[in-house]
Amino acid sequence: MKNVTGALLFVGLALVATPIALLVPARVLPAADHLEPALRVSAAFDTTPDRPADIADIYAWHTDTKLVVIVTFAGPQSITLPAVYDRDVLYGVHIGTGVPKSDATQDIYFRFGADTSNGASRQGIEVTGVPGVSGAIIGPVETTLQKDGVLVRAGLFDDPFFFDSAGLGMSRSSGTLMFNRNRDFFGGQNLTAVIIEIPRSRISTGANPVGIWSTAARFGGQL
Repeated sequence: MKNVTGALLFVGLALVATPIALLVPARVLPAADHLEPALRVSAAFDTTPDRPADIADIYAWHTDTKLVVIVTFAGPQSITLPAVYDRDVLYGVHIGTGVPKSDATQDIYFRFGADTSNGASRQGIEVTGVPGVSGAIIGPVETTLQKDGVLVRAGLFDDPFFFDSAGLGMSRSSGTLMFNRNRDFFGGQNLTAVIIEIPRSRISTGANPVGIWSTAARFGGQL
């Protein structure tokens, strides 16, 4: 795989952060954040929901040689809709080698903009702060980018999260658990995701705890 470098056109970014999940060695503490906070990102409460800044989930796992982190956002949505790339949102992946998770030792940021590396304007991604990478990883979306042993890919994916939201509502109203494992609210829907694969040796020695969480910040505040 070949890394495609070029220039991305952005505007300034800053604002609110939302913690999502925590990873410790050999164990994942799962958490979902779809449509939260509802007053900002849910159409049920806001006629202009901020879908691009709505982090859905963060997934993280490791093998003997690599750490894989996936941040999903702007979902769930119909499979007829395209991926969401908003240049006014800054996403963060924060890695801490101790507890509490707020003690970040490594901050990775990514954002989107116009990629002009091949002379034509198309959607691109810039990833900065990756351990062991000199400078930024820059290139078009829907492409696997590689630099200094790190892989990055941004694109449209099937929403991997499973949950029976109808069962939750019925359980709340009845006081009896009414979940059905064959009923998945997120089934057949898409979202946008960024995948980052990093050599494990740059993050963990295999003995220290590792906390991983994600944030989203919008330039200019609420839509």
